[in-house]
Amino acid sequence: MGHTEERTFIAIKPDAVIRGLTSTIIKRFEDKGYKIIGLKMLMVSKEQAAQHYAEHFGKPFYDRLIKYIQSGPIVAMVLQGYNVIKGARQLMGATDPAEAQVGTIRADFAQLKEYNSVHGSDCPESAAREIAIYFKPEELCTNWKNMTELVTEKEDLE
Repeated sequence: MGHTEERTFIAIKPDAVIRGLTSTIIKRFEDKGYKIIGLKMLMVSKEQAAQHYAEHFGKPFYDRLIKYIQSGPIVAMVLQGYNVIKGARQLMGATDPAEAQVGTIRADFAQLKEYNSVHGSDCPESAAREIAIYFKPEELCTNWKNMTELVTEKEDLE
């Protein structure tokens, strides 16, 4: 199985932002080695919420999803890394915190399925769609180097 560098969308949801868990959750992704190439805090507009949850339109829980995502600020992120979609979802854990593996974000910080602290794209197509809802291409920082590259570059200059 190959390793593919890809991008994913992550949202730290209102319950986690309000509880002051933003930096703790971000640290989990950074500790794994994923590069944050987009990051902002925002209040989700009605249009963004409708686009984000379009696949759930007409379902009984749709209105609750929209109301919840607009109930407070979210922290939107774009992560880049090898197999980041699958890896980020493993870090987050099962959607229902009661079923999430101990040590995952949802198991550690969420109590209810409806307020599960974090969202992550489930496939490359969803990632591309969700990133476009929250970020303009020019808002993504794609041309920066990691520490290893900087140290190597510095050593080459000496």
